[in-house]
Amino acid sequence: MLEQRIQQHFFESADLMYQVAEHLSRPIAEAAQIITTCLTSGGKLLVHAHGGPELAQAFSARLLQGFERDRPALAAVPLATLNTEALAQLAALGHPGDLLVALCPQDEDPLTAELMAQAHAKDMGVVMLSGGMGGHWPSLLRDTDVWIAVPHERRARVQELHLLALHALCDAIDIQLLGANEGA
Repeated sequence: MLEQRIQQHFFESADLMYQVAEHLSRPIAEAAQIITTCLTSGGKLLVHAHGGPELAQAFSARLLQGFERDRPALAAVPLATLNTEALAQLAALGHPGDLLVALCPQDEDPLTAELMAQAHAKDMGVVMLSGGMGGHWPSLLRDTDVWIAVPHERRARVQELHLLALHALCDAIDIQLLGANEGA
C-alpha cells in the first residue's frame, strides 16, 4: 500500500506535467524574453518565493552561477521570506527596469500581493508563478507583466512545476544570451 501511494505521487506529477506543457510554454517564453531584456539592459531580478526560500534561492543561484552552460553571472537576488524583511529589501534594492519574480503556490498571499504593488510603484515589471485557479492574481498584474499559472490545487505539484518552469526559464535565457547549444 505504501509503495502504491508513492507511485501515485510520480503518476500525478507526470500527468500534470503532460497536461500543462503546451499551456505553460508561451508564458514561460514570454517571461524568458522580458527577463533577458531586463538583465541585458542592466536590470536585476528580485526573487521571492512564498512559503519558503528554496525555489527563490535555487533560481537565483542558477542565474548567478550558470545553469547548464558556462556564462557570466546574471543579477538575481533572492528576497527574504519574512514580510518586513522582503518589503525592506525590495524598497532598498528595486529600481525602475528591474523585475520582481514572485512564486506563490496558492491563489492568494498578502505579502506577495504587497510585493507586487511595491514593484509596480517602483516601475518594475513582475513575473508571477502561481498555483491554484488564479484567485486575485490577474487583477494585480499589469499588461506588461507575465503570469505563469499552474492550474492545480496541490501545493507539492505546483512547486514541482514551478521548479521545472524555472529550469525552462534558465535554459531559454541561456539560449537568448549564448545561442543554441548543439550538445543539448
